[in-house]
Amino acid sequence: MKLEGVSSLAESRTVGQYLLDCLKREGISEVFGVPGDYNFSLLDTLESDSGLSFITNRNELNAGYAADAYARIKGISALITTFGVGEMSATNAIAGAYSEDVPVIHIVGSPKSKMQKDKELAHHTLMDGDYDVFRKVYENITAYTAVLTPENASREIPAAIQAAKQKKKPVYLSVAIDLVTQPVIFHETEETQTKSSQTALQAALKQITGMLEEAKKAVILVDMKAIRYRLQDQVQQLAEQLKVPVASLMQGKSGFDESHPQYIGVYGGAFGQEEVTKTVEEADCIFAIGVQWTDVNTSKHTIKLNPLKIVEIQPESVKVGAASYLNVRAEDLLHELTKIGFKQESSFGDIAFPYGTVSGGGEEPIKAASYYPRFQHMLRENDVVVVETGSLSYGMSQIRLPKGATYIAQGGWQSIGFATPAAFGACMAAKDRRVLLFTGDGSLQLTVQEISSMLENGCKPIIFILNNNGYTIEKYLNVKVEIEKQKYNEIPSWNYTKLAEAFGREAFTKQVRTNQELDDAITEAERLQGEKLCMIELVVEDPMDAPEYLQKMRAFLEKQENEK
Repeated sequence: MKLEGVSSLAESRTVGQYLLDCLKREGISEVFGVPGDYNFSLLDTLESDSGLSFITNRNELNAGYAADAYARIKGISALITTFGVGEMSATNAIAGAYSEDVPVIHIVGSPKSKMQKDKELAHHTLMDGDYDVFRKVYENITAYTAVLTPENASREIPAAIQAAKQKKKPVYLSVAIDLVTQPVIFHETEETQTKSSQTALQAALKQITGMLEEAKKAVILVDMKAIRYRLQDQVQQLAEQLKVPVASLMQGKSGFDESHPQYIGVYGGAFGQEEVTKTVEEADCIFAIGVQWTDVNTSKHTIKLNPLKIVEIQPESVKVGAASYLNVRAEDLLHELTKIGFKQESSFGDIAFPYGTVSGGGEEPIKAASYYPRFQHMLRENDVVVVETGSLSYGMSQIRLPKGATYIAQGGWQSIGFATPAAFGACMAAKDRRVLLFTGDGSLQLTVQEISSMLENGCKPIIFILNNNGYTIEKYLNVKVEIEKQKYNEIPSWNYTKLAEAFGREAFTKQVRTNQELDDAITEAERLQGEKLCMIELVVEDPMDAPEYLQKMRAFLEKQENEK
């Protein structure tokens, strides 16, 4: 398939306009970032484009986080920073996108081409005349880097976008401020499309069929790459055809419709629900789709799976037991698997989800056992649920999501502070959907500025702030030191309900301490949804109150420590 080459419009388009046109073709309508003197020509070009809006963030790190969440919803995103100081501020967010398989196009405005050629000692540089040093940094955390010129733009921009889409990783494009307005010299380019090897595909199918002929109990595990590669519908078709239960891994939450009768919950090894763990680990055949065997997904390596019983389906390969088959596309294999005729006869029974029943009396103080069921009860179809790293991420992983819900969390990179700017990005990507943010007091203090961006751009999410007096998650993970000695895990006390006022806007805010106060605040927030940003602060008396999953993890870590 030919990408855009010489056309009637080609001669009149500049590097900047061509770049923006390529972004629009991918469905991008908002570009995040922070202005700086080396990206002015990029932003001036963008401001004159009616098809794109520049969303100014409070800093580049937050812009990267917002772009990350935007891409998770829309498939791809873009941000613009300035050379040196701006792009370096965004590196943590881009590294996170790389770790989490999120395609973000990072565009950097750089100094004038003559300044770079002459190796001038300019501001925002390391004062050594090296203008390529920052791109070299990005080589390690992106799938593609390029320095754009009028001569190479028509090749490099499509190539970078194709790399982002194919590899589900961020890419990096830099362009000198004076070259943005120069006309593109167009060249025809070809978009290569990978195809499955029919030999490998048929060999894998034959082995899988043989495995199923001996199986009495099969199960499907869904993980992160199934979401990134948009395989959810095909996975559901396969599950329904095979009539097998489906579980997700921690990083794959929302990869399968959790309202579906075949969904059994999150597989969490020794820390998760016993029924789910038993169902998965006793299976004769396990279809692991888009999995990453991280310490998070393996629950500190407590999962007990026989590798010879696993069919590991990755985007472009499959491993059946000990045999690996390359150049097999996941969508092709999933399609063929629906035709093999296997149907599981044994019933997997009803699974009781942890937070299916609301508990806790109205006058009782709020705690994990009572607020997580209330969170689950309030969720609606098609909600966007953004969850911060920390104790909330473990509790919210056990909530059963309604149909069509999107779950956003940094399960692998786990950079605290991600969720608040991510919720802003989600609001911009899904303007017609309700966005709910669940964050902790410690995490919020890192990136709280982006609540200002929400208010400035008319976003109206419902924000829950868990105030448990510091980094509870860190207290749980550090089993070597007594909790009362961990002063570094304490944080200053903020008046969170005054944040909107400090940012010069109005919002509904409420501090709650009891279950009834939480119920009333949720009712009011739902009534005001679409009218105001809503912020509910949950003050928990016990700073070590935590969901059961996290309690089991701490017990495991303590046992490990004592056995040393």
